[in-house]
Amino acid sequence: MQIPSELLEKLLLSMLIGGIIGAEREFRSKSAGFRTMMLISMGATLFTMVSLDFGGNSTADRIASNIVVGIGFVGAGVIFVAADSRVNGITTAATIWVTASLGMAIGAGKEKLAIIACIMVLVILLIFTRIEDMIERRNQIRTYRIVCLFENTTLHRYEDLFRVHHLRHKRSRQTKSGDMITGEWLVQGSESSHRACVKDILLDERVKEFIF
Repeated sequence: MQIPSELLEKLLLSMLIGGIIGAEREFRSKSAGFRTMMLISMGATLFTMVSLDFGGNSTADRIASNIVVGIGFVGAGVIFVAADSRVNGITTAATIWVTASLGMAIGAGKEKLAIIACIMVLVILLIFTRIEDMIERRNQIRTYRIVCLFENTTLHRYEDLFRVHHLRHKRSRQTKSGDMITGEWLVQGSESSHRACVKDILLDERVKEFIF
């Protein structure tokens, strides 16, 4: 059976777009990488083309909704909670979702729209990442856990140290066991401020244990 050149071109374009986006995810060692994005894009394209061929334009809304629901399950599989209670994988899940939408656009005959959207996705993933990193360097939230000998002003002493380094803080928990006291804080500030504060705490001989 001979495949019409138009359909073959759509599949090849879909594979190319999925591969380009997947290469960026693969480079960053994400769970959904090169081959996964290619398959998602091609699958969405193929589903769209076949469904339109079977049902025509009258079923376009049902096609879109079913593909979106199916992709939602795939995206949910890459989201996980790390050991520090941070949620990871949301960007990759969103990339899976938008890659499927690009494949659907190609399958529906909106190739130019898919190419423009692909370029915008790459701008977000490649260029905006640097902006995100810059923001993170200027505003980091860390959990500090300090164990030291108990004194009446022990924890306040370290809170004063946070203020000296221009770090906003909120004490989340304190525990006393025998002669030892443990304090935990959520500390927010720039990367350089965290680094300077950590250096001072590490040099403090009264600190028996420090997790940051």
